[in-house]
Amino acid sequence: GVGWGCSTLPSIFCLPGTLFESYTEGEIHQLISTLIERYSQSMNSGGHELPLFAKAGNRMKRAKARHKPCSLKELEVTISELGLGYNSDETVLFRYCSGTCESAVRNYDISLKHVRSMRKIRKEKVRARPCCRPLSYDDDVSFLDTGNRYYTVNEVSAKECGCV
Repeated sequence: GVGWGCSTLPSIFCLPGTLFESYTEGEIHQLISTLIERYSQSMNSGGHELPLFAKAGNRMKRAKARHKPCSLKELEVTISELGLGYNSDETVLFRYCSGTCESAVRNYDISLKHVRSMRKIRKEKVRARPCCRPLSYDDDVSFLDTGNRYYTVNEVSAKECGCV
């Protein structure tokens, strides 16, 4: 019954008429420990021991995968695939910035987020967190288009990335 006291448990476990009313405090502690242990195992193994938590576990894994720090990536593409309006089959190594900037959050970002939450800033498009962007660019890119015209474009590919 409920007479054993609830000194170390959240009150939800101690309310009369709850599912846990007939359990002792020790049994409830054991149940919670088992649930936490199974949850941890399912998070680490990628398994589905607890269907109740499986979606949250997968969501956490996806979130961790997305939260890689800001870094330089590269991809081979044609000039046409750059989307700058040129028609050329020549290929270039396109370097771009990808990742998060959680470690670069400043007091400005925290303050801006809070002021926005108070609805003091409404219509402007502002970003309350740093972005992973190029700090410098590779050399200019020169190429021939399909009509054999020669072009040079600048600031196409990132050379160094950082949080700004």
